[in-house]
Amino acid sequence: MMDDIQLCKEITRLKKELQKLVSIPDKDKSKDDKQKEEELLQQIHKLVETRDFLVDDVEFERLREKEEDKEMAEFLQAKFPKRLKHENPAQGRKLTSRAQQTSSPFVTKTGLTLLKECCGFTCSIM
Repeated sequence: MMDDIQLCKEITRLKKELQKLVSIPDKDKSKDDKQKEEELLQQIHKLVETRDFLVDDVEFERLREKEEDKEMAEFLQAKFPKRLKHENPAQGRKLTSRAQQTSSPFVTKTGLTLLKECCGFTCSIM
């Protein structure tokens, strides 16, 4: 998550710098201004691609862990079918609801928190 925050901060900084150059009318821009503008666009593009890769990687890991959890639950059910059936049903529900709470909503909440901390919901790349 720190990489993502750093990338977003850097993208935001570059966008501000680019905005200053874009606000200059084309007829008043020097060659250096135009070159700097192009360099900033390329840097932003690279950072956005890097961030996209990180986001995709996190999503892949989340799905992999979810699949591993499912496989472990099936294994435990096959290995210890009698023990799991004799447990207190209320206790089983608590474990299930906790597992469900930590899989998807935790990631979503973390993502929203990350957006808020990173850009204050103003980052246009998100």
